[in-house]
Amino acid sequence: MIPEKVARVLADAGLTALEFEPGSTPTAPLAAERIGVAVGQIAKSLLFRAKDGSHHLIVCSGDRRVDSSRLKALVGCRASMADAEETLSITGYPPGGVCPFALEGVAVWIDESLAAYGTVYPAAGTDSTGVPTDFETLLRITGGRRASVTEP
Repeated sequence: MIPEKVARVLADAGLTALEFEPGSTPTAPLAAERIGVAVGQIAKSLLFRAKDGSHHLIVCSGDRRVDSSRLKALVGCRASMADAEETLSITGYPPGGVCPFALEGVAVWIDESLAAYGTVYPAAGTDSTGVPTDFETLLRITGGRRASVTEP
């Protein structure tokens, strides 16, 4: 079930989430297979904890990896990926369902890798959802900023 705060953001933006059986879309390859799209169209959300204590959510194409030197340049210090417990605590969403909408106290960065696709699919707070949207709408509704932090 989609969290209420996510449902409000989606309704306000005129978007509707696709919902599948629980646990069916926890990874980019599984989500792409389930939705029937390229893995790169899956907008995976990865939480990083910077050495200064700040948290940064990187939303990038499902077929890309975050480049640690680019991430360091972006956030101003070294950062490491948050573990499952920290991810749930900070975002309110479980790994595999981290949603870039309705977050507080987390900087959201939308990687340019997603701009290559007309439609991308971020999760909607569960490991069984995907939200069809486009790059510009994703930027707008997340309050995110453009970034280039994935390996070319």
